[in-house]
Amino acid sequence: MSDHDVAAALRPRTLEWAGRYLETGERIVRAETLHGGITAEVRRLTISTRDGGSRDLVLRTFVDAEHAEEGLLREAETLTLLTKTRVPAPELVAVDPSAAHCEYPSLLMTHLAGRPLLDDAGVAARIPLLARHLVAIHDVRPARRPARYVTWTTADTVVTPRGADPATWAAAVDLIRAPDPACQGRFLHRDFHPGNVLFDGAQAGSQPLRLTGVVDWVGASWGPADLDVAHCCTNLALLHGPAWGLRFARAYEEAGGELAAAADERRYWLVRDALAFSEDVRLVVPAWRKAGRPELTAEGVEERLAAYVAALLEARG
Repeated sequence: MSDHDVAAALRPRTLEWAGRYLETGERIVRAETLHGGITAEVRRLTISTRDGGSRDLVLRTFVDAEHAEEGLLREAETLTLLTKTRVPAPELVAVDPSAAHCEYPSLLMTHLAGRPLLDDAGVAARIPLLARHLVAIHDVRPARRPARYVTWTTADTVVTPRGADPATWAAAVDLIRAPDPACQGRFLHRDFHPGNVLFDGAQAGSQPLRLTGVVDWVGASWGPADLDVAHCCTNLALLHGPAWGLRFARAYEEAGGELAAAADERRYWLVRDALAFSEDVRLVVPAWRKAGRPELTAEGVEERLAAYVAALLEARG
């Protein structure tokens, strides 16, 4: 890629800003769009080094997102915090949360090996790794607590999928009308799901599968572990089928994680997160298709969502 091509891929002020954080003699020689994001543009920047080699950085740019400044400040603080933990996360290089130097709010960080794995093959091997790393996230004890968690839906904004049983969805909506259960707070990723997790190695063979990184920390917050678990459960249920969502909650506990003691409280968080997806399915599915699941359709995922919510309610008692 020529300098002209790099300049065309990156906005001029952003390119100049990122260049300030390179070593003497280095330059950006390639900018590759990474798929899977919904609210931000994510690009891998290849840097030509003085010794003739190369290294990579990752640039996140929020072009049209509310609360970008708050989110990027939170992510920058979180990446700094996580360097002292066993959670594999990128290292912060620079942040411009208010777009003082870039065209849009941006964050520059180190690049981690690996890629998201969203295909059905190998999901059974990935679930224990996801569970163990989520437990590690919840074990983080920051000196200063992040902001309190935010739920992403209300009983009045839930959208009933076409073909879903109205009575089942009415019961699910009634369930989340109750106040959030009291909980023991934990450090949360708040958007932990397979699309924000990187894997390296083979799922079978001589190279063991490794979880190499957890990315996208703009939602880091403080709240119930059940909320992070529920979000990953819903994603797994929609990507691979309802049974996989239910299985992840068990895997989390098997990995040493602690969920709400009462079954009704655990169900509350699972149902609340699932209902939040009713509003966003048609935003999420295109990102999944670009990330390697072209066979998924909004209609098919809505069918899985309806089946998953029904399974959660059938598990009563």
